[in-house]
Amino acid sequence: MKRTLKTMLFTLLLMISMISCNKDELFTEPIIEEEKETPIDTEDPSDDGDDHDATLPCDFTLDNLDPNATVIIDCILDLGGETVNLPANVTIDFEGGDIINGTINFSEGSIIDGHLLNSTLTIGGSSPQLKDPTFNFDPKRWGIVEGETTSEIALRNNKILEEAMEMSKELGVTTFKIDKLDAYFEVSKITSTVVNANFYETVEAVNVPSDFNLVMTDNTHLRTFPNGRRDYALFALRDVSNVTIIGGNLHGGRDAHDYSSGGSHEWGHVFQIKASSNIVIDGVKMLNGVGDGMSISALNFSFQPNYRPSHDIIIKNCIFDLNRRSNMSITDGYNILIENNQFLNAGRATSQTEGATVGFAINIEAERRRDSNGNLVFYERAYDITIKNNVERGSRGSGFGISIGEKITIEGNDMEKSISYLYTSDSKIINNKFKSIGGVEGKTAIVAGGIPSESISNNTISGNHIDGYGTGIIMYDQEIEVSNNTIENCINGINFVRIRDCQITGNIINSTHSSSRGIGATLTHANNVIIEGNEISVKKDQLNFVHLNNKAGEENNKVTIQNNKFLSKSKVTLENSKGLDFNNNNLVGGGMQLINTSKIKLNSNTIASEISHGIHLRESNSVIDINSNTISVTGNFSCTKTDSGSSQINIPDSNTCN
Repeated sequence: MKRTLKTMLFTLLLMISMISCNKDELFTEPIIEEEKETPIDTEDPSDDGDDHDATLPCDFTLDNLDPNATVIIDCILDLGGETVNLPANVTIDFEGGDIINGTINFSEGSIIDGHLLNSTLTIGGSSPQLKDPTFNFDPKRWGIVEGETTSEIALRNNKILEEAMEMSKELGVTTFKIDKLDAYFEVSKITSTVVNANFYETVEAVNVPSDFNLVMTDNTHLRTFPNGRRDYALFALRDVSNVTIIGGNLHGGRDAHDYSSGGSHEWGHVFQIKASSNIVIDGVKMLNGVGDGMSISALNFSFQPNYRPSHDIIIKNCIFDLNRRSNMSITDGYNILIENNQFLNAGRATSQTEGATVGFAINIEAERRRDSNGNLVFYERAYDITIKNNVERGSRGSGFGISIGEKITIEGNDMEKSISYLYTSDSKIINNKFKSIGGVEGKTAIVAGGIPSESISNNTISGNHIDGYGTGIIMYDQEIEVSNNTIENCINGINFVRIRDCQITGNIINSTHSSSRGIGATLTHANNVIIEGNEISVKKDQLNFVHLNNKAGEENNKVTIQNNKFLSKSKVTLENSKGLDFNNNNLVGGGMQLINTSKIKLNSNTIASEISHGIHLRESNSVIDINSNTISVTGNFSCTKTDSGSSQINIPDSNTCN
């Protein structure tokens, strides 16, 4: 109503202003038009104009164009299955129309708008350049069938997408964008026409070409068409370089897979990178693989002349979830950075399928074998790999594992499950945060080694924060530096088994668990091991060595324990152990007990015990040197007490007793 009154007022004023010019019209009755609703603007401001609404046929053809001509396509140009040959330097622009059903052979210097490309238009001759090096892929224009479909159609989907990427690359596209797409892709069939052709999973997958950027969104879903193959890949980079892939959802389809042929079916991967280099994978989701979420590998073996490893690869900001075997495996490659990703529920069961071996978030598992002479032969090499600032949750097995690899750095990650290694050298597990979820029993945060090998050397575990595990760190084998870690609320802080040439230094171990121990070893041996500068506050044993170096051939082993602070009212226990030097340590609340030990030196320690004798030699000890210690006790306890079964005990006057 207000708009009608305004219209009337405006008309009246206009009439008055015109009186002096046209008196005859002074009393002309004004015509007031009925007010119309303001139309609602339904155009999406973000629309790129690729709607192709023009439906009228064009009233022109592309025949007989002059060189340097520009053609505007704002209608439907049906080539009728014919081939058109264009002169040089022709530009074909898009303004809402389409060119369909035929072939255009371009000459040099030609340009075509990428909006006009579709599955029915073939480009030939001298390939033109696209007007824009960024191409927006419209699945409908290219014949992609979305949703549930048949194997044949899903196979055609694969072919269409690959050919669209290849064509656009040939036309100068550097960035290929996909937004709304939800389609299945058949990747389990041999497409080669060669007689008796072999199946290669990275050939039959959806492949991305070299020198290419593929950008997808959260609306992009590529799905594995259900199949019964034991090995395949949904998506692959095979022997390519300079590729960036951003965004998108890749679905492995583990619950729809056919497992009826038997076997473990653990090689149906979501994404494979094979023999590729200078690769960036950013923000991609890899979900529900029958095997791994991602596999990185080489072509051929490292000792073969045609060996081609993967290298210079960045995997960042991705999500790996519920892949049935592992979320990621690396069997061959170098200069690889894995950063700021989420690794979730690796190897976990779903409501329909159990997990497969091994259930790691990441497993670095190069292959090596011994030849007939016992020498190691590396079939695959995995080295110079950094795993940094990732989040791991819910893995069925280990979190991150180095089965076989060299120069691996695992740094700054937020972990629930363990980080472990078997065979590695020059590797670092540093500055990671471990928080146990669901109790401490049977869980270990860091497992260093486990199977003896001469190939294990120079490994570092440092700066980690560990909270709430059965064991914080367990060490095996040789040449390990365990330093400056903080271990809290664990039953065992640091344990070691058959180690040599190792250092355990500067660690802080605190626990209020009633059975908690600081540093321990049982039924094992250790040599050239230094335990120095640690701070320990636990409830049961601050040190607990039982049957350490107690077998034949271990008599000359040496473990040096020095400059440590033992801060709680609990004991240091050495039992059935040999070859220990305990020097310059500070025991604030508890004493020491030696049970059936030999070749033990206790020198220059400060011991203030409120719960026991300062130093108690129980049962049968021999060759014990207790020298220059400062000992204080309370109540009826003694600074030193020696049971009758001990012999060759040296306790000179250099000790001070308070």
